Amino acid sequence: MTRILVGALALTALAWTGSAEAKGCIKGALVGGVAGHYAGHHGLVGAAAGCAIGRHRANKQARQDNDAAGQAQPAAR
Repeated sequence: MTRILVGALALTALAWTGSAEAKGCIKGALVGGVAGHYAGHHGLVGAAAGCAIGRHRANKQARQDNDAAGQAQPAAR
């Protein structure tokens, strides 16, 4: 449990320095770290995978939001 806490704190510190790249990573890392820890004491592997999945989902959502915002704008004349 201590490793998960230390990893979570480290990821939080990294997120503050580069929030644009880390969007989705913190939540995914926390969930993945806990799941990996309980699934077989592989918390760090779970945290890394959770971070990657979280970033992927955040980027996908951002693309969808940008597409929706672009379609909501009326065409310029």
